[in-house]
Amino acid sequence: QVQLVESGGGLVQAGGSLRLSCAASERTFSSYTSGWFRQAPGKEREFVAAISRSIGITVYADSVKGRFTISRDDAKNTVYLQMNSLKPEDTAVYYCAARRGSIPYRDRGEYESWGQGTQVTVSS
Repeated sequence: QVQLVESGGGLVQAGGSLRLSCAASERTFSSYTSGWFRQAPGKEREFVAAISRSIGITVYADSVKGRFTISRDDAKNTVYLQMNSLKPEDTAVYYCAARRGSIPYRDRGEYESWGQGTQVTVSS
């Protein structure tokens, strides 16, 4: 497993933006497919976005499509989630995840490594 550390969460007003970062401990992070998930209080952890290794195919949940952008910088072993036009319903703990395969699955069960999470709070 690879160690993942998220950062960039915080409190923002509705309509604002945040950029989350996920730094990996492993120099071969370019061989991992990465994803972002989120969990709101009392709800299950849900898929947000994923990006494949190598060619960087991206997949998004319908609820964030057009507002969020996932990207990766393999030279820095880091994956990002740019979040724009934030809504109060985006409030959750956001988790970074990684898997050795090349397919950017939406199913959290397909990911082997997880970060500790970072809180995002959007006020109305």
